Amino acid sequence: MIIVTGASGFIGSCIISKLNQEGITDILAVDVLRENDKWKNLRHLQFYDYIDRSQLMAYMESSAGIKAIIHMGACSATTEKDAHYLMENNYRYTLSLARYAIYTGMRFIYASSAATYGKGEQGYDDDENQLHTLTPMNMYGYSKQLFDLKAYRENWMGSIAGLKFFNVYGPNEYFKGDMASVVFKAYNQIKSSGSVRLFKSHLPEYNDGEQLRDFLYIKDVVEVVYFLLQHPAVNGLYNVGSGKARTFKDLVNATFDAMGKESNIKYIDMPPEIRDRYQYFTQASMDKMRAAGYDKPFYSLEEGITDYVRNYLMKNYRHY
Repeated sequence: MIIVTGASGFIGSCIISKLNQEGITDILAVDVLRENDKWKNLRHLQFYDYIDRSQLMAYMESSAGIKAIIHMGACSATTEKDAHYLMENNYRYTLSLARYAIYTGMRFIYASSAATYGKGEQGYDDDENQLHTLTPMNMYGYSKQLFDLKAYRENWMGSIAGLKFFNVYGPNEYFKGDMASVVFKAYNQIKSSGSVRLFKSHLPEYNDGEQLRDFLYIKDVVEVVYFLLQHPAVNGLYNVGSGKARTFKDLVNATFDAMGKESNIKYIDMPPEIRDRYQYFTQASMDKMRAAGYDKPFYSLEEGITDYVRNYLMKNYRHY
């Protein structure tokens, strides 16, 4: 059996879909379902059982045959202010699962985050020996960084795999609200108004709309996770990005193109309260992942957006 936490979430549900595509249905789906619509991400999936996160430790202690934990369950809101909640949900819970997996010899794959890099002053190199130099800009990033540091100090990096996801977009993100990707937001702005709003640049070295991010299509994410599941000897902390930074203007133009419409971008002032912690550039170094044996090509920004828009968004938010 494979356990997937965050099973109804964006990345977790797509991982289960990938496992199903590979003929794997002996899956325990774990999450916390409340009053939003993310339960709809489960409807098309095949899995053995579903349990609430609070029941998982007891379930594992009374069950046999668990081969792996793919831990995607966490608060992913970079704007979350409740530090206690983030420490319990993102740090302590991950710590409990990792300890159990290591003690029992299970495969453990978990989601870290590119938010651990902060503004990127130290670059975006996924070298565990440099973890202590990183300074996340928000509590979400710190909650992820804290577990990475703990795993490094405990010498766990040789037996678990952590993934620093960059800016992921794609099907099944539909319920995420403010945390949804810019692609999803741009698509809906174009549908409703025919234009897209982007932040102006407040640094002279960047033109409006030319702030850069490493945008990553969800279909690449699930391929990386499946690779790690199939290669249990590949361990450590890894970036997961396209490896190529692109501008927000590129992203929006690709969305207009995929929808068969002329570009119409309007630039608005960035709110003052976020200007001092806004990232103008992110780009994953993917050398370590490539050296570990992952050799599949990544979707280009245009390829990913075209597939997402035409095969999912324009088809009534079809699920992956």
